[in-house]
Amino acid sequence: MKTFSAIPKDIDKKWLLVDAEDLILGRLAAIVATRLRGKHKPSYTPHMDCGDNVIVINAEKVRLTGNKMQDKTYYHHTGYPGGIKSRTAASILAGPTPEQVVSKAIERMIPKGPLGRQQIKNLKVYIGAEHPHEAQQPAILDIAAMNPKNKRSSIRG
Repeated sequence: MKTFSAIPKDIDKKWLLVDAEDLILGRLAAIVATRLRGKHKPSYTPHMDCGDNVIVINAEKVRLTGNKMQDKTYYHHTGYPGGIKSRTAASILAGPTPEQVVSKAIERMIPKGPLGRQQIKNLKVYIGAEHPHEAQQPAILDIAAMNPKNKRSSIRG
């Protein structure tokens, strides 16, 4: 028996819709990253983009456990000497682009390199319940039903 290696004509990419409301950020990111890479498929091939397209809605309603809302810090550098900037997860979620928290968590679970950059393009993250991908008829991926720990309904913070 020969080892199966997928070629582009063998790859079947589906569209999945994930509602991030009240989901734990790290658990959501791990499951979505696995789907983007295609590791959930029996035809997974490490050097091919065989993952699915994933749409994440309600990104601003994601939950962080413990004190991560105040303690988790995101850094970026302006390029100038002494130009390191930092923001907490709470300030990003309260700001104009709260979907960055979800997209960065998922992006950091994808391998770096040309294939990883190609796979991260299959991720679409939106604020609110509306998205422009109705024509693709995405199947709903219910992450909250996979494990009771994936969803928390307690007060955020």
